[in-house]
Amino acid sequence: MKKLLIVESPAKIKTISKFLGSDFKIMSTIGHIMDLPEKKIGVTVSKKDDHIEIEYVVMKDKEKVIKDIVDAAKKSDAIYLAPDPDREGEIIAWHIGNEIAKVADKDKIFRITYNEITKPAILEAMDNPGRVDMKMVSAQQARRVLDRWVGYEVSPVLWKKITKGLSAGRVQSVTLKFIVDREEEIRAFKVEEYWSIDGMFEHHNKDCKFNASLVQVNGKKLDITTEEQAKKVTDQLKKTDFTIESIKDKKRIRNPYAPFETSSLQQAAYNTLGFSVKKTMEVAQKLYEGIPLEDSSTPVALITYMRTDSLRIADTALKQVRDYVKHQYGKDYLPTKANVYSKKGKTNTQDAHEAIRPIDTNLSPDKIKKFLNLDSYKLYNLIWKRFVASQMTSADYAQRQVTVAGDKFTFKITGSTLIFDGFLKVFGETDEEDDKETATKIPADLKENDPVTLGKIDPKQHFTQPPPRYTEASLVKRLKEEGIGRPSTYATIMNTIRARSYTTLDEKKRFLPTELGFAVTNMLKENLPKIMDIKFTANMEEDLDKIAHGELERDEVLLGFHTAFQKDLKAFKGTSGKTPQETDVVCPECKKHKLLIRFGKAGEFLGCSGYPECKFTSNFKRDENGNIEFAKTEAPTLLEEKCPKCDRPLRLMKGRFGEFIACSGYPECKYIKQDIANFKCPTCKTGDVVKKKWKGRTFWGCSNYPKCKFVVFADIEEKPCPKCKLPFLIRDKDKEGNVTGLRCSDTKCGYKE
Repeated sequence: MKKLLIVESPAKIKTISKFLGSDFKIMSTIGHIMDLPEKKIGVTVSKKDDHIEIEYVVMKDKEKVIKDIVDAAKKSDAIYLAPDPDREGEIIAWHIGNEIAKVADKDKIFRITYNEITKPAILEAMDNPGRVDMKMVSAQQARRVLDRWVGYEVSPVLWKKITKGLSAGRVQSVTLKFIVDREEEIRAFKVEEYWSIDGMFEHHNKDCKFNASLVQVNGKKLDITTEEQAKKVTDQLKKTDFTIESIKDKKRIRNPYAPFETSSLQQAAYNTLGFSVKKTMEVAQKLYEGIPLEDSSTPVALITYMRTDSLRIADTALKQVRDYVKHQYGKDYLPTKANVYSKKGKTNTQDAHEAIRPIDTNLSPDKIKKFLNLDSYKLYNLIWKRFVASQMTSADYAQRQVTVAGDKFTFKITGSTLIFDGFLKVFGETDEEDDKETATKIPADLKENDPVTLGKIDPKQHFTQPPPRYTEASLVKRLKEEGIGRPSTYATIMNTIRARSYTTLDEKKRFLPTELGFAVTNMLKENLPKIMDIKFTANMEEDLDKIAHGELERDEVLLGFHTAFQKDLKAFKGTSGKTPQETDVVCPECKKHKLLIRFGKAGEFLGCSGYPECKFTSNFKRDENGNIEFAKTEAPTLLEEKCPKCDRPLRLMKGRFGEFIACSGYPECKYIKQDIANFKCPTCKTGDVVKKKWKGRTFWGCSNYPKCKFVVFADIEEKPCPKCKLPFLIRDKDKEGNVTGLRCSDTKCGYKE
């Protein structure tokens, strides 16, 4: 009996193949095989019967993938659709299942899901096959249609009103709004001065000293806002006698953290490892799909599925980790019952997936370190420790708070001593929530009513700080708290808002909105308030979940959104022409009109609102308070090299895509220096092969473009291929940019050296 198993990623094939017999053939869709068309919306609203029609087309380069799978399905007695266990995986299973159903009996097509790539999980899935979950398919379709409507209908309006190449997105635009709103808070923030006062106290035992902070004056919270006030209080403190008013001892318990879900893993990996959200998901994907250990030919899956909102842990995994804790650390570290974690408003035990955990707890990070690259080891170590620690006992602290009083002044000090480390045995003291109290040591022989002497007084000046800009981790936290988007999409969203030049990163790798980001956000807030509304977007995510659970119909949700969206969109489209951003800066040239921020091919610039009467323009930047400053224009650097056309000096210029060399006689002479290869274009035989730049990328292309579209997106070596005689070879490079080899650009030739 011949069987066919279809997975989403080809990386899984080798891992799964070792679990199944020789009668199984495993193939991959290599991700999605079908999607909405690129050049049109592909979604039709039928007003006649309130129905949504979705048009799907085969994605680029997927015709052969589909054909090969369908051909294999014809020869198979049973077909198992096994893409990832989420909405994207479900639609992939549905699409490839529909293609197979054209040539095979539907009754022999099954859907299987698993949360870990292990033999027991795969065999259990094979023993309990089902069908494609159409509720999950509908939820994915609803999300895709919503995103298509916003992206394809709003983006062209932004092109007309601001500049070309912009994009809007249902989740992307709200994410950008968070960043813009935070920057506006920072700019509006008023810095205020305040002072703190610490005192070093000495007990009658000369070796007994401790530092405490002044917290109250006359029974009121400390409120010192000037140096003069601080000096006055300091002078009074020097004349005051102090005693220990109270000592309060209590036990404090610190509970272990829940195992990771996707968003908490992304945050922890960023904060502790410095991994971007994208990198975290890429490394986790490899750990999930399998990495070779002792046997280099056999990958071993190390973690469960990494796209999950669940905190549930399988019973078999709980038993294994509890056995591990008991034997490795002792019974004192093992709770009487397994620790169970759940979320507010959710019944944890009903979650479809598990939390992210190691598949085999006995594979400790140190045991397999030699088989992993550094990034894989670091992330596996983070996941393993978090999971094992989650099933250990709490850490116990002895906490002491000492109050020192004298006249109208009250000082306090609080410190903790670790009595039993519990889960910290694995997790460690240092984590994303550092406990500052544990570093404070309080003498043990203090007693209430004991007199103490105030020695050194340390007044310190402080200034209130504005709210911090978002990092990837804090932005993920905010998106998760607000219920915006899904953690599996966060990496794509963050990459998009940077790729569209809506944000940059400051020196601390925090998101800083650009002028373009401000312009797009403000325009969307004004004209499409609903898609920029946080609650509306979060409610839409809940509706998508309800579709997946069968509580709402797909078209009901889509039509409800579409009606209101089209009304707002129609009004937004109504105004014509570019909409520049107004400023309060008066034009320095005409002294009459205000300056506007406009967007051109080279980016944003200031222009007089009195144009064409006044033609003043200038580049600009903003200071730390958001105020506009005119940017000094650097004069081009003249070179000794002469122009081959007019003999005038060449000059080094800065343009939209970087530096270039051109004639100083422009516009009379329009010569631009180019790197030209010493061979003619191999496609058209007449054009020169010229080095070009586009959006930060360097490539070689034919000078006869667009008639000839020859292009090479790599560095070239002007050395003929000894096999096919092509006049150049491509340089292969490593991550550091070092040349590692040469190869022919013709894949059919395949020459390498």
